[in-house]
Amino acid sequence: MIHQYKNNGYNIVLDVNSGSVHVVDDKVYDVIACMVEHKLEHADSDGIFNGLRKALSNESSGYSVNADDAELSEMVEEIMELRDDGMLFTDDIYENSIAAFQNRETVVKALCLHIAHDCNLKCQYCFAEEGEYHGRRALMSFEVGKKALDFLVANSGKRVNLEVDFFGGEPLMNWQVVKDLVAYGRSLEPLYNKKFRFTLTTNGVLLDDEVIAFANKEMANIVLSVDGRKEVHDKMRPMAGGQGSYDLIIPKFQKVAESRGQTNYYVRGTFTHFNKDFAADVCHLADLGFRQISVEPVVAPKDALYALVEEDLPELLAEYDKLAAEMIKRQKEGNAFNFFHFMIDLKGGPCVYKRLSGCGSGTEYLAVTPWGDFYPCHQFVGQEDFLMGNVEEGITNTKIREVFKTCNVYSKEKCKDCFAKFYCSGGCAANSYNFHGNIHDAYDLGCELERKRVECAIMLKAAFAEDN
Repeated sequence: MIHQYKNNGYNIVLDVNSGSVHVVDDKVYDVIACMVEHKLEHADSDGIFNGLRKALSNESSGYSVNADDAELSEMVEEIMELRDDGMLFTDDIYENSIAAFQNRETVVKALCLHIAHDCNLKCQYCFAEEGEYHGRRALMSFEVGKKALDFLVANSGKRVNLEVDFFGGEPLMNWQVVKDLVAYGRSLEPLYNKKFRFTLTTNGVLLDDEVIAFANKEMANIVLSVDGRKEVHDKMRPMAGGQGSYDLIIPKFQKVAESRGQTNYYVRGTFTHFNKDFAADVCHLADLGFRQISVEPVVAPKDALYALVEEDLPELLAEYDKLAAEMIKRQKEGNAFNFFHFMIDLKGGPCVYKRLSGCGSGTEYLAVTPWGDFYPCHQFVGQEDFLMGNVEEGITNTKIREVFKTCNVYSKEKCKDCFAKFYCSGGCAANSYNFHGNIHDAYDLGCELERKRVECAIMLKAAFAEDN
């Protein structure tokens, strides 16, 4: 599968199955497009040359390749060399492995601990219903958390590196238990040859020097929730009393970022229908000194006033292009920052494991409620049809796990012809379920945004490579 597009002055050709990216001139761009249209990919050099010459000589073809026979022949030879080297017109060699992969032994590698089903903010778009998750407010006890870590160790097989995210609600409302569980996890490491990678997601209201010092010692990553400009943030993320939270949290977040050397953290925001010009929010955060930034689209019912709808797409897609161009400008000025959704690794091609496993929810990754129930991920918490078990008995509803084991790009019809499928791994199962009632479907608006993000990310790689 070939995907071609033009972005910010670059002609980009992506070989989807291998992940190879080629930046080409206008003539080669049109020649490859013509080859795809006329199904010349697997012909020999004479077949390709003759087919191209015939197609390009047709004035109605739409291609403007002004090349003599010698130049066209040279282009054909270069394209064939790429094809023979497995960098163009490649086949998907992994699809036939999916059946065997789905029969693999299930190994749990990550838990999302809902340390607090409670929150001190009233964010309008919160899928967790201000921490309640369709249920009751509660704080996780040390005993429940301890059993969750024991479960993770016992079900992680030979895997050494394990991940635990302290999540909420707001986890700092149960800070002592967070610290106690980190200490308990560290005590398990030498006994079982494991290494815990702890992370923390916080709204920053309760952040102080003691929390920062502990997090810098024990947390591999910290996610700091902020939506961008003051007026945008305070509109969607007010305190329980209605007052804004921006002025309270920003100095704390700046301190965290600096104390961690501008690495191993993210300021993470959400953009909505109210701030479709979200590139301004990303740049605002960069101007505040943050270098690791993620601002993501809200996912909400269509009847919500802040929901993104299909009519918003042209503006949103243009905004990603605008942001990418601004990032190139800032890179050249020596003021670069990372944007999470534009970070992409092209060195080894698409991740084979993610092609086959998807995001891992319900199998390798589980969410744990304050009272110890297991769900496929944090976005399914509170939906009783997805209750998988608990810390006392383990996974008791194995049918859910088996369904999630089959969820990947090869199980989704909408992914079949999508060039971005190996970068998003089929998208979010929860979003698919919430919009279509089926985890094997896909959230259409999210797919459109993901395709644009992948295009921008690849273009940025081309631009930065050119600069270097």
